[in-house]
Amino acid sequence: MRDQLYINGQWVGPDLGGRFETLDPATEEPLHSLPAATEEDIDHAVRAARQAFRNWGESRGAERAAWLDLLADGLEARHEELAVLEVRDNGKPLPEARWDVGDAIGCFRYYAGLARELDGRQNEPLALPDERFRCSLRYEPVGVAGQIIPWNYPLLMAAWKVAPALAAGATVVLKPSELTSLSALELAAAADRIGLPAGVLNVVTGLGGEAGSALAAHPGVDKLAFTGSVPTGSKIMSAAAADIKNISLELGGKSAFIVFEDADVEAAVEWVLFGIFWNQGQVCSATSRLLVHERLAPRLLERLVEETRKIRIGNGLEEGVLLGPLVSRGQYDKVLGFIAQGQASGARLLTGGRRPSGFERGYFVEPAIFDEPDVDSIVWREEIFGPVLCVKRFRSEEEAIRLANDSRFGLAAAVMSADPARAARVANRLRAGILWVNCSQPTFSEAPWGGMKQSGIGRELGRWGLDNYLEVKQVTEYISPEPWGWYLK
Repeated sequence: MRDQLYINGQWVGPDLGGRFETLDPATEEPLHSLPAATEEDIDHAVRAARQAFRNWGESRGAERAAWLDLLADGLEARHEELAVLEVRDNGKPLPEARWDVGDAIGCFRYYAGLARELDGRQNEPLALPDERFRCSLRYEPVGVAGQIIPWNYPLLMAAWKVAPALAAGATVVLKPSELTSLSALELAAAADRIGLPAGVLNVVTGLGGEAGSALAAHPGVDKLAFTGSVPTGSKIMSAAAADIKNISLELGGKSAFIVFEDADVEAAVEWVLFGIFWNQGQVCSATSRLLVHERLAPRLLERLVEETRKIRIGNGLEEGVLLGPLVSRGQYDKVLGFIAQGQASGARLLTGGRRPSGFERGYFVEPAIFDEPDVDSIVWREEIFGPVLCVKRFRSEEEAIRLANDSRFGLAAAVMSADPARAARVANRLRAGILWVNCSQPTFSEAPWGGMKQSGIGRELGRWGLDNYLEVKQVTEYISPEPWGWYLK
């Protein structure tokens, strides 16, 4: 495991900062010691990225694509090793970690393809209404990108940010979460092994209040991309405002899952549980608010409780485990605090919500289901980011839509019905950036990802993710042999 910063193609210690420890959330034992980058380290990294941009930003997309494919090859060669590292660092079950690593590899390959296509888009003509002019479009990289990623999908979130930025021709300073920095450093190691030009990718570990704030405020950063909480996103926006930085934000969610009375109960059970308990509920798009038609509610709730109690909890490296520990003591205390507030507010806790018996160490919480919390209660309105499902009944389609849209968040939503017309109608009326019909949480590199309202600004993934790191330039030429005639008579 790497224990230095990666700046300008070299492994270096922090300039003046100390170190911090990362823990295995399943055992609470120290896992690794990492350098805490200082403002000076961030400055060094940004300057390296700025220097590298002179050549990288002028390179052809096909050339950048070759590097991205090499990065994907390097990650693929260590697929299992990286998955185990994610489990130890984050706590998620090994099958999910394998899935994440595979998706990260696929993300790099996808953006390699878009980098190649970008060459063909350069100088594309744009029709104008005045034939005396000819216009063409160029797509140029935004410059130096500062990227700050969360702890719930460490390597995958790095891929979502780094791959499109490099494909576009931007250079990167990546700051991973202090809770889960190990796989981001392994990404840097992969770049180092293939000889990626110095300064194109810089990875700096450190605390958000120091390294993250310094990166957000640095005048040499042209673009800020952040995934995380709404309060931190607000601070990122404030920091970006000083220099009018280009920003994209993927923030919190409190996503609704509407299940109509004609839905298949067993299919609903699987998708509802996956939508909230996958990755221990530490998912920004988790469908944590279940709205179920009153006629289906008794049977569906009975089955949800039955299956929730069967979920095996444990160390993510153990066979058959579906629910690992939460990522940290802070997250563990936060989730239990939400559960206590939910009970105090009068919501009925149907199952879970406590430390499972037999677990003396580790940040484990039994998956919880609340029935009929008040619509103004904290568990219904706020993002818990843990394995907590809240259920309310509805009588009509209109009521379901109203309840689903009554949120300051708008990242994702899901609807389940045997009636395709109704499902499409409801999906079109839900105020969210991502809509799932008869499923929850599928994510593809090709499809746009992002939210409305306080869930963020802009979109990641797909061509929209590439556009995050491109500036569009028009080149308009006067081609008529006749004088313009503004002052000539």
